[in-house]
Amino acid sequence: MDFNLTEEQKQYLDTVRRFVGREITPCIMALENSHVFPFDIIRKAWDLGIINLSIPEAVKGYSLDLISTALIIREISYGDSGIATSAMCNDLANAVIALHGSEAQQQAFLGPFVERPLLASFCLTEPGAGSDNSAMTTIIRKGSGGKYLLNGSKCFITNASFASQFTVFCKVGKPSSPFLACVVVPALAVEPDTAETAAQTCREIPLPCGGRIVTGKPEDKLGQHLSNTASVSFEDVVIEDDQIIGDRRLGFQYLTDVLDYARPMVAAIGVGLARRALDVTLAYTRERRQFGQRICDMPVARETLIEMWKRIEQAEMALMKAAFLVQQGAPDRGVYASLAKNLAAEAAIFCTTQGLHLHGGYGFMSEYEISKLIRDAQIIDIYEGVREVQNMIIGRELV
Repeated sequence: MDFNLTEEQKQYLDTVRRFVGREITPCIMALENSHVFPFDIIRKAWDLGIINLSIPEAVKGYSLDLISTALIIREISYGDSGIATSAMCNDLANAVIALHGSEAQQQAFLGPFVERPLLASFCLTEPGAGSDNSAMTTIIRKGSGGKYLLNGSKCFITNASFASQFTVFCKVGKPSSPFLACVVVPALAVEPDTAETAAQTCREIPLPCGGRIVTGKPEDKLGQHLSNTASVSFEDVVIEDDQIIGDRRLGFQYLTDVLDYARPMVAAIGVGLARRALDVTLAYTRERRQFGQRICDMPVARETLIEMWKRIEQAEMALMKAAFLVQQGAPDRGVYASLAKNLAAEAAIFCTTQGLHLHGGYGFMSEYEISKLIRDAQIIDIYEGVREVQNMIIGRELV
């Protein structure tokens, strides 16, 4: 594995860093306090071509390797991990179509994201099925007309209030079925210019083919306020055969593939957030003086800063290895994807916690960015599989 970036990768990173420095970091606390979904920033990111990174060349006209994708997500997260999560979840929803959809499905379901700045939702988690996907109760079953009907509810769904398409994992036939399917449900297009970004209400979406989708009120979360999260219910949604991705009995395999793709992306979010926490803490400790010297010059504080840096570097190395192995389709890619996800989450939580500590009482004030970062970091240890699930995956492979 070569750690040298190509000229193209350097250009991408330069573009993203300038975008983040212009559109996100200067106004991040005002955005955080506005309680308005930053759809306009998503649109500008779409204009630059730095979202929808998983769409294949056959549809998009160009393609990105997984390492470049991870680096772009890392840089967006440096600005805000909530915005990075909304952008990454577009790829989470679309990656399974890119990996296992037919050519016609890729054109039909991914093409609109190339043409317009739309959002997608990846619908997996349910109120009674978090880490245990086998416990889900959302199902497709044949209706009286011979077509499938989708029914069930999902929770904690990113982009749900503004999604123009839903990628849904569900049981086949009955909740006790051993088979899992992946279906795609297009909905009415929601674009930045028409979206009610400050709305805190439910959304009802009638579907021309039959049935409806209902999204709940946006969740009031501890952190990542700039990422939309809501519940989604599917009520007698008619599913045509061409909306079923691949084999309707192989959804568990498709889910494993997409999570192997997603976990390095979550790791990238964690690394970006952790690096931001280190940078704002360095800036504060260079400015703040106590006992006649800068805080960063005190040995005990400097040891903390060193440990923060080490955690970030270790997490970033794990991220790069995981992205490389997933890109190569290596047999042990899942283990390293889980390792990267855990190390990045630990780095994000450690760096924000220690960063707040070095800020002292000021860090506890909401006007300081470190107080936002420590709240944002908590979810990285949870979404796309909690720490214990990642350790189960690693432990299973070890023994």
